[in-house]
Amino acid sequence: MRALVFEDSLRFDPRRAEPALELGDALVRVRQAGICSTDLQITRGYMGFRGVLGHEFVGLVEASSNPSLVGKRVVGEINCVCGRCDMCLSGLSPHCRNRSVLGILNHDGAFADYVRLPSHNLHPIPDSIDDDAAVFVEPLAAAFQVLKQVQIESRTWVTVLGDGRLGLLVAQVLRNTGCPVRVIGKHPEKLALCEKWQIRSRLLADIAPRHDQDIVVDCTGSASGIELAMQLVRPRGTVILKSTVADAQPLHLSPLVVDELTIIGSRCGPFRTAITALADRSVDVISLISRRMKIEQGVEAFSVAKRHDVLKVILQIE
Repeated sequence: MRALVFEDSLRFDPRRAEPALELGDALVRVRQAGICSTDLQITRGYMGFRGVLGHEFVGLVEASSNPSLVGKRVVGEINCVCGRCDMCLSGLSPHCRNRSVLGILNHDGAFADYVRLPSHNLHPIPDSIDDDAAVFVEPLAAAFQVLKQVQIESRTWVTVLGDGRLGLLVAQVLRNTGCPVRVIGKHPEKLALCEKWQIRSRLLADIAPRHDQDIVVDCTGSASGIELAMQLVRPRGTVILKSTVADAQPLHLSPLVVDELTIIGSRCGPFRTAITALADRSVDVISLISRRMKIEQGVEAFSVAKRHDVLKVILQIE
C-alpha cells in the first residue's frame, strides 16, 4: 500500500506492507486525512516516533471484529488501550499505561491506504457530514476537551493564544458557550476568520499583557506560549496547555508560585460531542482548509503545512 513514513526523514513509500489485524481490530480504507501540528512536531523529533504518520482521518471499514461496522464511513479515536491497567479501570483510559497512539506512539498512522484500529475506537459518521468536515472530528474533540476540564460561564474572560488550526477550533467552541473570548495571533489573514465568526481578535504585536484573563488557552505550538499565557492570566487564574512542542526551552516558572496559577494539560476529547457539532454546523471547519493534496505529494504537503499562511492541508488518499 501507499504510505507517508517518517524514519530519519519523511518519505513516500509506494509499497508499505498492509497492517496486520489483531484480535478486536478493524481495517479501515482511508479516504482523507489531515496534517496537524503534532505531525509537524514529530518530524522535528517529538515523541521519537518512527513509522506511518497521521491521526486525523475518515475512511471506510473493510473488515472488523464488529460486523455492523463493515462498510460504514468512520473516524477513529487515537488511543489504543489495554482496558486492564489502573488508569483504564478508573475511567482514565486515554492515559492507559500500556497505550499506543495512532501515528504518534508505537502504532502506524493514517497517512496510508489502510489503517488498523480497535473496532471500539471507531465512530460512524452520518451522511450529513462530508469527508472534508469528518477529518476535523479528532482536533475538534480536542477543542471540546477544554469544556470538560474547566467551568466556563458567561462572565468568564478567556483568551486563546495562537491563530492556527487548533486555536481557531478552540475559539469557536468557547464562543458557543457565550463567554467573552478573544484570539491573539500573529497572522492577519488567519485572524480575519475570527471576524467572520464574530470572535474578537488581536495581533500579538498590539497586546500589552495585563494579568486580567480568567483563563488562557495556549495553542501556539511554541515553547514560549506558556510564558506569554502566564503574563496574560490573572492571579489564581487558569492556563490550559494544548501545545505539543519538540524543542525544549528553559521556562521561568516563578509566576506559577507568585500568582498561584493553575496549569492544566489538555489532550484528546469527546468524539461524539465533536460529531454532533459538525452535524449541526455550530462550528465552521471548512474555512480552515487551505490545500488538498494527493498522498504521493505528502512530503511537499508537509512543507506547505509549515507555512505561516496555511491552516489545514488535507491529504486525499482514496
